[in-house]
Amino acid sequence: MTNKETASMQSGFERALGEIRTRVSLSGPATSGTKIALAYSGGLDSAALLHLLHAYGQALQIEVFAFHVHHGLSTNADHWLAHCRAQCEALGVRFDARQVEIGKKEKSGIEEAARQSRYAALGEMCRAHAVPLLLTAHHQDDQAETVLLQLLRGSGVAGLSGMDSANHAADLLGDADLLMGRPLLQATREELQAYVTTHAIQFVEDESNLDPRYARNALRHQVMPILEQHFPGFQQRFARSAQHAQSAQRLLIELAAEDLQQCLDGACLDVSKLRKFSADRIDNMLRYWFASRGVRMPSTAWLNEMRTQLLEAKHDAQLCVTHADCHIRRHRDRVFIRPKLDPALLEQPPRTFSWQGEASLHFASFGGTLFFDPTEQGIAADWLRSQTLALQLRSGGERLKPAWNRPTKSLKYHYQACDVPSWERERLPLVFAGKQLLFAAGIGMDCHPLNTEAGGNIQLRWQFDQDQIALP
Repeated sequence: MTNKETASMQSGFERALGEIRTRVSLSGPATSGTKIALAYSGGLDSAALLHLLHAYGQALQIEVFAFHVHHGLSTNADHWLAHCRAQCEALGVRFDARQVEIGKKEKSGIEEAARQSRYAALGEMCRAHAVPLLLTAHHQDDQAETVLLQLLRGSGVAGLSGMDSANHAADLLGDADLLMGRPLLQATREELQAYVTTHAIQFVEDESNLDPRYARNALRHQVMPILEQHFPGFQQRFARSAQHAQSAQRLLIELAAEDLQQCLDGACLDVSKLRKFSADRIDNMLRYWFASRGVRMPSTAWLNEMRTQLLEAKHDAQLCVTHADCHIRRHRDRVFIRPKLDPALLEQPPRTFSWQGEASLHFASFGGTLFFDPTEQGIAADWLRSQTLALQLRSGGERLKPAWNRPTKSLKYHYQACDVPSWERERLPLVFAGKQLLFAAGIGMDCHPLNTEAGGNIQLRWQFDQDQIALP
């Protein structure tokens, strides 16, 4: 590599990293740009990144960290760890490492399990050292491989977008505030090889990168050489296509955000408004809604089936579509995302208790908290303290009179009148004093035990724990 080529490589890296750091400074405190870390495996690509970042950090007085993950999958893993530590000590770069264990029978496969464990460990080290930006050594050839892999998987626009130069990856790093940057996306593997050779940078070879059983290796060693032979420079064209897909994806996200605002009814969707859109716009909006709620993206077939059921079900149908992460439920013309709950919550025996003036009592087995709110009109506090109370689920036949000028009706009638979905009714608890119903969550107080004199009274209120009503 000539001096001119080296200078070009360095300037391209500095320009790309400068743009990435701008994104960090816009989203973080004033000191957020003073620390940068890289994921350092010791291989050729990350070795080049370490060398470039070290020089960049020295020039701008930025503290550089190198984080290494020891998977234990190779007999050379200990040697790689020692190599990485030694290289960082020689440069004066702060080094940290984590060892992770990969199960041999992971359902997602060893390759994916190793990837998830690696990023989780990297995120942990970023938090431990208060580093807001993690760099990876992905380059233009990696981008081409990613686009081709996504194409072979039948991915949509989002998948064909490949890797962005920077993004928040909370699902991988475990922290929504961490930014992951890829300042080498415009560099080719050949250019990095030349840079490492020119500067005599030491690196290690991971033998697993030659194993064709892994899809990415099969593309890299068996397919890409053929493409290069017949379509020289295809990597750059793939990268350009990924940029076009990224632009299209941004437009789809903007459209989805606007559509979602039109269809939202509180935390749920209004089916009558959904029907005004085409199937493609509905699917685009649903994907955006799922992503905003932290739900993994479903397959196209699953999404098509869910859309059909949501739109074609009768008005009074109690629809439930099961997703790996949650339940999609429809009540009348509203669609809800609800967490999957432990069936044991619906089999709780009555829990007796006494009230000694506390503001609230938490009942973990029922998944919520019972509040005792002071009020002008309610149950006399002195009387309530003297009672043996019971919290229990419905057993059938319970009736409640909400006011003296209203008739006594079954709880089912009141739930329907209060528009409480059927799946909520079975887990809403009741409070009894002996055989007298005092309170039904989702409906309110029974008027019989209410004190006619103002002052010194209590109103009961139930609130589910957050993990019982929303996704974690």
